[in-house]
Amino acid sequence: MAQEAGKAPIFRNPGESRNYEMGRIQARFKADGDETAGRYSISEWWMEPNTKGIGADSHEREDEIFYVLDGTVTFLIGEEWRDAGPGSFLFVPAGVTHDFENRSEAREGLNVFAPGAFEGNMPMIVDWFSKHPPEDAR
Repeated sequence: MAQEAGKAPIFRNPGESRNYEMGRIQARFKADGDETAGRYSISEWWMEPNTKGIGADSHEREDEIFYVLDGTVTFLIGEEWRDAGPGSFLFVPAGVTHDFENRSEAREGLNVFAPGAFEGNMPMIVDWFSKHPPEDAR
């Protein structure tokens, strides 16, 4: 089978990623838009217990997928907050307002953006969090 231009197999062991530190929040990119021909990016987002996210937002062109790995993530979807435990899945189409918080005592998170290239926003997000440290969720 022929390999598509701009895409190659990716294998990363645990702990191998491009890391972005934002105080009580860490993003670990496993695959980004450059590696997937712009189709998607995959990252782990780890939030310390009792930590708010960046705040409600929506994306103009990116769909977003969340998969909870540990703890309980509380998601805002439109105007409704919902608790999601380990194994919970959430698809947020482009244009839908959403947010997330870790109100539990565990760390959590896996995130997928489609199309890719969201990681280009990470320097701006890191800078924002350096000026606005994450707050308590409760």
